[in-house]
Amino acid sequence: MKKAYAAVDLGSNSLLLAVESTDGVLLHDQAEVVGLGKGLGDMGQFEPARMAHAEQVLREYVQVAGDHGVPPNEIRICATSGARRASNAPQFFDQMKRELGIAIQTISGEEEAQLSYLGALRGLELADGPVLVIDLGGGSTEIIIGQGELISYRTSLEVGAVRLTEAFGLEQDDADIQGALEHLETLLASVVLPQKPSQAVVVAGTATTLAAMDAGLKSYQAEAVHGRHLTRERLDYWQQRMLAATTAERLELARVSPKRADYLAGGAAVISAVLDFCDLNACLASDAGLRFGILKVARAAD
Repeated sequence: MKKAYAAVDLGSNSLLLAVESTDGVLLHDQAEVVGLGKGLGDMGQFEPARMAHAEQVLREYVQVAGDHGVPPNEIRICATSGARRASNAPQFFDQMKRELGIAIQTISGEEEAQLSYLGALRGLELADGPVLVIDLGGGSTEIIIGQGELISYRTSLEVGAVRLTEAFGLEQDDADIQGALEHLETLLASVVLPQKPSQAVVVAGTATTLAAMDAGLKSYQAEAVHGRHLTRERLDYWQQRMLAATTAERLELARVSPKRADYLAGGAAVISAVLDFCDLNACLASDAGLRFGILKVARAAD
């Protein structure tokens, strides 16, 4: 009899593991910032040092999953935007299969959007009406509209917190924030919403870090972040605050997750732009996301 399910979200910035019992009880939840997609651009390769870091984290995740009775070949691992762009991703994933016995699947932007939507709503109390889910990754942003478990629209934008930051130097003194905002406006112009959402949920590590900072947390606390109200006014404040800060100040401000410090201004800009496009003034932060969508689909399949 199966003891548990394990899922890994192998993103452009973070690797996240979730393990649940067969009846949906969360047994383990862990996130590690690896930056696998850093420096990748639109066409490039994963850097050797970052692949080595990713391998180290995956080895740890295989051990954790095994401790809960999930063998390597049964861990569901989905890779997203970075893997879709990295020319050496297939070779790296083949190596991980040989060395660790795991199978890593690179999913499309639309598949990512669907899984993120299913996971993001976990444990949130939402009003009736269409829900917008914004899954802000390092390399892409998924926009999904649905109601309950029924998705009516999903798309993937080729922009994320890391990608926008690197393209417009948002971690530097001469940041081109106006260029970044115009780029976001151009990308969003291609989005045609079938209906206006009445509420929004934002998910993934950059968003939850911003929510933790806005809550004044000194260390990350999932229970304080999940479901936290985050207004566009506060997102714009954090965007400007991080742009104006020195490197040392950014690290202190983002002490709940200092490895994300350089990408928070870009992340806040993306979230705010999507909310503005959808004529919404606020969103709820979700500590869940794609990994929980993977688990939900896995349980349904069995």
